[in-house]
Amino acid sequence: MELYYSFSALIVLSAVFSYLNARYLKLPASIGIMVIALIVSLGLIATDQIFPRTFHRITSLIASIDLTEILMGAMLNFLLFAGAIHIHLEDLREQRLPIILFSTISVVISTFVIGLLMFYLLPWLGLPLPLIQCLVFGALISPTDPIAVLGILKQAGVPKSLETKIAGESLFNDGMAVVVFIIMLALARGEAVNTSFSGISLLLVKEALGGIALGLLLGFIGSQMIYRVDGYNVHVLITLAVVMGGHLAAQALHMSGPLAMVGAGLVMGNYGKSLGGISETERDYIDKFWELIDEILNALLFLIIGFELLLIPDLSQYGWVGLVTVAVVLLARFISIYLPIQFIPFRTRFGRKSITILVWGGLRGGVSIALALSIDPGLHRDQLLAITYFVVLFSILVQGLTIGKLTAGMSHQEEVQDPQTP
Repeated sequence: MELYYSFSALIVLSAVFSYLNARYLKLPASIGIMVIALIVSLGLIATDQIFPRTFHRITSLIASIDLTEILMGAMLNFLLFAGAIHIHLEDLREQRLPIILFSTISVVISTFVIGLLMFYLLPWLGLPLPLIQCLVFGALISPTDPIAVLGILKQAGVPKSLETKIAGESLFNDGMAVVVFIIMLALARGEAVNTSFSGISLLLVKEALGGIALGLLLGFIGSQMIYRVDGYNVHVLITLAVVMGGHLAAQALHMSGPLAMVGAGLVMGNYGKSLGGISETERDYIDKFWELIDEILNALLFLIIGFELLLIPDLSQYGWVGLVTVAVVLLARFISIYLPIQFIPFRTRFGRKSITILVWGGLRGGVSIALALSIDPGLHRDQLLAITYFVVLFSILVQGLTIGKLTAGMSHQEEVQDPQTP
């Protein structure tokens, strides 16, 4: 019953904040909800002495939510499936090389650039950390967040080819990011880790490729089941079973659940829709259902991110560290995009503006916060969480709100013909 009350309170707050945003702020829905939640959080902190009971109730509600488990174990699977089911496989195939490179090599480059820079800069800011803990931070902040990216890019007017690169990268970088994070965190804990090429490759194959293979299989089975029965209600239940059952199967097999959902969503959104015998009305019902799921869960997630401010002690003392970290993360993002572009021949050239959009569009969000919360308290979790929160806020509020202006008037030809960065 307590879970029901907590969920009900979050839904009510999401609805009220959505109304206030649509009525007054008129920001993109997810960002608007988070902004209002931040304002309310700051108000509660300021009036803690006046309304201690209200402050305690809301902080207790947010503290009771295991964001790592809720996001990484449940929400992310639904949101990735909802995003992947609407992506055309042909678009991904055309951009497969940059997507593969940005979601693998770029994550590793970014992890080490951030880790090394933070190791040398943090002592100057009065917060020295061991190198391995800086690398843990680099691993958790390097992957772009598929939820933030997919939710914001569709309203930003980004050229189709660039949108596909950024969205595809965010969908597939989970596998590499999780493997790198697992290794770095285990090393920080002092655990014995097989860091040989064969050991890391085996972990990557099992986690990433195994997850994708599982998702493709589930998507094929689900598509065949939908093809053989009539009734949109049964079709919707089958898609739900694929997501929820797929998560349980991935956990049991120690594979990446999020990547399994990406694979399943791509198959059911492309192969499944191409099968005959499924009416346009039934396809429309499935699309509308998952669009609604996407909107509701996005609202809940960004609401929780806004209220996470209440749980970070003394956040204000990390102001300068947060600003420096934002600059470090953006620099690392640029390096991780620029280097693969220079040394690997792509079919199309990347101009200055294309690189700028790829860097600025690499948003961080709830995934990074969830990973930061999974760090052991003895490994400076509070400090790393505070720094992560600063980066996420900047990413969503500043980058998310300005990416549309940055891409205004840009065409596909401009991406191809603009001279490369010297």
